[in-house]
Amino acid sequence: MSANQRSKGIQAALASALLLGIVPVFGKQAILDGFSPLAVVALRTSIAALLLFILMLIYKRQFFYIFPVGLYGCMLAGFINGLGSILFYTALSRINASIGQLIYSFYPLFVALWLLADRQSINRLTIFRLALSIPGVVLLLATGKDQVDMLGALLMLGSAILYALHLIINQRVLFEVPAPTVTFYTLVTMAATVILAFLLFKPSLPPAQTPWWPIAGMGILTFLSRLTLFYGVKNLGGLQTALLGLGELLITVAFSHLWLGEHLGIWQWLGAALLAASLFLVGFDHYPPEKRHAKGWLAWLSPPEISSSEFPWRPQP
Repeated sequence: MSANQRSKGIQAALASALLLGIVPVFGKQAILDGFSPLAVVALRTSIAALLLFILMLIYKRQFFYIFPVGLYGCMLAGFINGLGSILFYTALSRINASIGQLIYSFYPLFVALWLLADRQSINRLTIFRLALSIPGVVLLLATGKDQVDMLGALLMLGSAILYALHLIINQRVLFEVPAPTVTFYTLVTMAATVILAFLLFKPSLPPAQTPWWPIAGMGILTFLSRLTLFYGVKNLGGLQTALLGLGELLITVAFSHLWLGEHLGIWQWLGAALLAASLFLVGFDHYPPEKRHAKGWLAWLSPPEISSSEFPWRPQP
């Protein structure tokens, strides 16, 4: 992996963290305004998928191409992340945005566990950064004054597990497929999943005078964050991107404090500092280039043997 490629991957992952960190604040505001959790997730995902479709249709039609196994992988990842999003916003209706994001930030731990289950290794500094982040999350979660709704906490934890799994699945597909293509098919499947859930449960929409700007903001931010997220995964790998993604926690906590009036204690701020230290250490975390593994429970995502001339997004010889 070249230094330039790694640098771009880090920038993309940090940009994704910044954008994703704002989304839960908008989501909490939409729920407070009267939108149901299912309506929030269905509307924001649909807006994001529509924006990406229009962008690719106008400028990058060649990125619609994907080999069948890669498509199956994206659909599986989108379905899993769609279920995770439903859990996330249902949890967000029961707990504060800052506390919810604190629980959700355990997902790098689950990424590491999924990687180990897929017979992949992680280096010592990455393990140290992961170990450093865990007490940071615990301090953020366990040292506040208000009691946390346990059902909401468990739903958010389930969302983190599913989000981690979808990252690992897409990491496999990204070995041969461009980030915009993976983003599009994952997001479309995710949108189909949450829309189906919305139609099945038929939650009511708020009155017509209810402000829609939080929903619109979520859709735009989700669209941008998904592109940068998978670009980061493609260049850094799922675990490194997940660890950098902890930066979204700091963004959510800060915006929740300034916008929603949620507050943290001194020990919780210490936990935030530990997470910031884990993010800082990414500059010293060196690792070999990601390679496709022939073994593991995700080996079925390997593409067929085809020449580079059959990929419309690759330069022709």
